[in-house]
Amino acid sequence: MTAGDTVPAQTAARPGAPASGAPVPAEQAAREQELTDRVAASFAGAPDARTRELMQSLTRHLHAFLREVRLTEDEWRKAVEFLTAVGDITDEHRQEFILLSDVLGASMQTVAINNEAYGDATEATVFGPFFVEGSPRVDIGGDIAAGATGRPCWVEGTVTDADGAPVPGARIEVWEADGEGLYDVQYDDDRTAARAHLFTDDKGGYAFWAVTPTPYPIPYDGPVGALLTASGRSPLRAAHLHFMVTAEGLRTLVTHIFVRGDDLLDKDAVFGVRPSLVKDFEACSPGTETPDGRDPGMSGWSRVRFDIVLAPADGTAPAAEG
Repeated sequence: MTAGDTVPAQTAARPGAPASGAPVPAEQAAREQELTDRVAASFAGAPDARTRELMQSLTRHLHAFLREVRLTEDEWRKAVEFLTAVGDITDEHRQEFILLSDVLGASMQTVAINNEAYGDATEATVFGPFFVEGSPRVDIGGDIAAGATGRPCWVEGTVTDADGAPVPGARIEVWEADGEGLYDVQYDDDRTAARAHLFTDDKGGYAFWAVTPTPYPIPYDGPVGALLTASGRSPLRAAHLHFMVTAEGLRTLVTHIFVRGDDLLDKDAVFGVRPSLVKDFEACSPGTETPDGRDPGMSGWSRVRFDIVLAPADGTAPAAEG
């Protein structure tokens, strides 16, 4: 190729102009590729092989994106301002970077990569930004709501391993938004509500009272919300209840259960819904007897069963037969 040749487009390189699909001159493309190669090579001496792999791959993919869209300097400055704003709003109660990862589907993709399918093991989904260490413990049959608004919901099930054996003593962390669509940490009064942990009994069973999940928006008063608005996307999440289940020798499971019939199941803002995690929440009218004799009041109550299957800790899928 001569200096006047072109290569099939990465798109137009006009400063300040939107991408147009115009071809990039060969000399320009060569200069850009040389820079990419030089930056990737700068990480070749990283003592840790995994760090070297990650940084070199990141460099190549990032530069490929910049070249494909022909990013303008103004767009680059706005991107830096956006990431700065994401950092500024992040604190011990709000993790805007997790929200950004969630709405880009990066969180869910990472979950999929790191939780390989294993027989009938329960599927994992996103962790979300509202988990808090040090939740209160409740006994089996206890109430995690602790004053949170919402319709009472009885949740029960078992925890077993992939061979069907019960898992006694498994720790189950549960947390959710209240009937107003807010987590306890989103209030300014330091409350602890709609979150707790409990342990399975000798037969792997568990049960607790919670509140019936309702749809709610992820925080959209910050830069991630502005991104969704600019993209024409909704911040709403399908109604769900979070679980994290841990037991010795078994893969830690982070998942949700979702409410069958929710209109947002195929529009979840963070792409967290899996069909296997959609459950029937049975509505029970006032006066219907509850499993433990509790009076749920005039609002009625609901109930759901969620049987959890944990994969082995090594997470390796069984070899295909034949």
